[in-house]
Amino acid sequence: MFTLAEVASLSDIQPTYRILKPWWDVFMDYLAVVMLMVAIFAGTMQLTKDQVVCLPVLQSTVNSKVQPDTAGKADFTTVETTTGQEEASMRTVSFGSAPTVTPDILQSRATSSQYQPTESGQEPKKEQKDSSGRKTNLDFQQYVFINQMCYHLALPWYSKYFPYLVLIHTLILIVSSNFWFKYPKTCSKIEHFVSILGKCFESPWTTKALSETACEDSEENKQRLTGAQSLPKYVSTSSDEGSPSASTPMITKSGFKFSADKPMIEIPSVTILDKKDGEQAKALFEKVRKFRAHVEDSDLIYKLYVGQTVIKTVKFIFILCYTANFVNTISFEHICNPKVEHLIGYTQFECTHNMAYMLKKLLISYISLICVYGFICLYTLFWLFRIPLKEYSFEKVREESSFSDIPDVKNDFAFLLHMVDQYDQLYSKRFGVFLSEVSENKLRGISLNHEWTYEKLRQHVSRNAQDKQELHLFMLSGVPDAVFDLTDLDVLKLELIPEAKITAKISQMTNLEELHLYHCPAKVEQTAFSFLRDHLRCLHVKFTDVAEIPAWVYLLKTLRELYLIGNLNSENNKMIGLESLRELRHLKILHVKSNLTKIPPNITDVAPHLTKLVIHNDGTKLVVLNSLKKMTNVAELELQNCELERIPHAIFSLSNLQELDLKSNSIRTIEEIISFQHLKRLTCLKLWHNKIVSIPSSITHIKNLESLYLSNNKLETLPAAVFSLQKLRCLDVSYNSIAVIPVEIGLLQNLQHFHITGNKVDVLPKQLFKCVKLRTLSLGQNCITSIPDKVSQLLQLTYLELKGNCLDRLPAALGQCQLLRKSGLVVEDHLFDTLPSEVKEALNQDTGIPFANGI
Repeated sequence: MFTLAEVASLSDIQPTYRILKPWWDVFMDYLAVVMLMVAIFAGTMQLTKDQVVCLPVLQSTVNSKVQPDTAGKADFTTVETTTGQEEASMRTVSFGSAPTVTPDILQSRATSSQYQPTESGQEPKKEQKDSSGRKTNLDFQQYVFINQMCYHLALPWYSKYFPYLVLIHTLILIVSSNFWFKYPKTCSKIEHFVSILGKCFESPWTTKALSETACEDSEENKQRLTGAQSLPKYVSTSSDEGSPSASTPMITKSGFKFSADKPMIEIPSVTILDKKDGEQAKALFEKVRKFRAHVEDSDLIYKLYVGQTVIKTVKFIFILCYTANFVNTISFEHICNPKVEHLIGYTQFECTHNMAYMLKKLLISYISLICVYGFICLYTLFWLFRIPLKEYSFEKVREESSFSDIPDVKNDFAFLLHMVDQYDQLYSKRFGVFLSEVSENKLRGISLNHEWTYEKLRQHVSRNAQDKQELHLFMLSGVPDAVFDLTDLDVLKLELIPEAKITAKISQMTNLEELHLYHCPAKVEQTAFSFLRDHLRCLHVKFTDVAEIPAWVYLLKTLRELYLIGNLNSENNKMIGLESLRELRHLKILHVKSNLTKIPPNITDVAPHLTKLVIHNDGTKLVVLNSLKKMTNVAELELQNCELERIPHAIFSLSNLQELDLKSNSIRTIEEIISFQHLKRLTCLKLWHNKIVSIPSSITHIKNLESLYLSNNKLETLPAAVFSLQKLRCLDVSYNSIAVIPVEIGLLQNLQHFHITGNKVDVLPKQLFKCVKLRTLSLGQNCITSIPDKVSQLLQLTYLELKGNCLDRLPAALGQCQLLRKSGLVVEDHLFDTLPSEVKEALNQDTGIPFANGI
């Protein structure tokens, strides 16, 4: 046998799953337990007390005859037996002189013994009639046989198997009710959901910080906080200790409390959210995000729940239909015709079923229970199809809180939340907080401000190359509030901060002139924007997609320098929104590092006031350059790594051009250089890192050229025309294949910087040292064998590179170069040791004169 507890355990689920059990499921579980009890009780009674008692039915001819008393004489007696409320008259017929003793006869005899007279011989007929029943001539084994035969033949099958049917039906209903908790593909999701839901409900973020952050934007709360900060410290004057008087100020909503012992200000719960709680809450946000993505794409849980409800409803209808027909078949009396006359001698028996009354009551009770169960199933189906349970709206939560961005959910996620609402709507309200990006950002802000204090930020402030105070923040969840307290900061760099928000407190940073936004689509408040519009001078924006460029960037009227670094190919040129640059009326420098195939025509909107344009491509060939013709005021132009093969003709229209940089292109010939004679203001020409093999003589037409950079090309000679540029102050021909320095170099009397490193020069002409204004001379990585003593004529020399040559000693004349120091002398150590001690001593002196190499 099994106990009720063992059977009831089939319906047990994890206690944590109770939040997914609506009232109808709970009620049906209790009904199932009651039906189990009915089944077990009926089964127990049937196994222990169920029996049928049968007596043969005499034929009418037999009943009408009276036989002698001693020799075949028949006696007729009536034995009245009362069972419950029913009365049955049993007639027993006995044949022969020795009647068979049965339990019924013994009982009848015992019943009638009180009517026997005390004296023998008086009323003999009455004594004999009352003391004995009708003789049947059947022994005990025959009665047992007939009872068993008639139990199986006469009783309706439902009376015999009722407990087992109830047990089986109930078990099926129990399994159907909890199958969605056991099915592998749904139980894992449900378990995960319940776990996350419980953590969200008990999270300190919802219990401590939610109420504060939800109302922090309201004007009333701001006023309370402001008033509380200005309140003096009060002491309670109540006579009862611990009981504040009516005059004691109590500001509970703002988080301030005053005790009778000493004044105390209680900090709002937001500020006391410790680091551990904050990290747990952030982990919950990530779990909720992943769980939503995992569950929202299917509706298996919903379908399974609907399916098991339909099964229970069908089961209810089936049970009710066939069970109701058997109520009237359960009877106390039954007529049995076992067809065993050859064994017993009788053809018909009248039987009684002692459990009939109890079974009938139990059946009626079971039908009542199953009807209630079925009506609840019908209500469940009505609830399932009355509203779309695969959609869940947090509209009410959005209205009651400041988290207006809580998204609506669908499919299994929505269905689970609907089920939770039937248990307690507070769960879904608190769970919705962890679906809000606003809530997550507020939590990150609290944790961020707790970690990045003013002192910690001050330690990260450094001095950059321009001797400005700079702060670089990298991969944070936001911008700490303490940043805006660094009022002396000049440069602020924000990198990989997707939720950066610049608040009105930035107006305190009066020295801030440069802002870097690297993959950081920062949002600004109106007051903050007004400050940036009037004070910001330089802005760097690095992005992957053009949508990352904040729209307010194009409205900074006082901006002077704009650096855009990111993907701006030809398909996206229209999306960049450069047409808004026309609002940047003071923009002087525009730097674009991208993969352009043509210059966006909208850049010409800033042409009237643009003085410097820099385009750094990633190797993408820049084809269309006609827009350059409109930039007549550009003084500096850089087109680097644009795969240019010739100097673009559009450049020759830039009459105000002073500096041209065509670095890292594929230029092979520069015959167009003659057209530069129209650019009267051109002073600097940078053609380095190309494939130029020769310099045309027409270069002499660029009369005002002061700097010429031709390094990293394929030059083998230097034409005399180069040395006719009398204003030339810097000449860089490093890393070519030049073998000889022409003697005409002596004509460059204004030459200050000469670089010929990485060539094949073996002899230095004496005319080189006539360039007495030389400050930088780079002769490294050549084949030079000696340095003439005339190097002493270079009195302004501050930098001399000789490393990587074939020298065996250094001339002592280097000591006469008064401005040259060891830090500016690049040479092997063993060569430096060949100098006289007084020269080495002179070179080791520190004069404090700044070093400059001219590049």
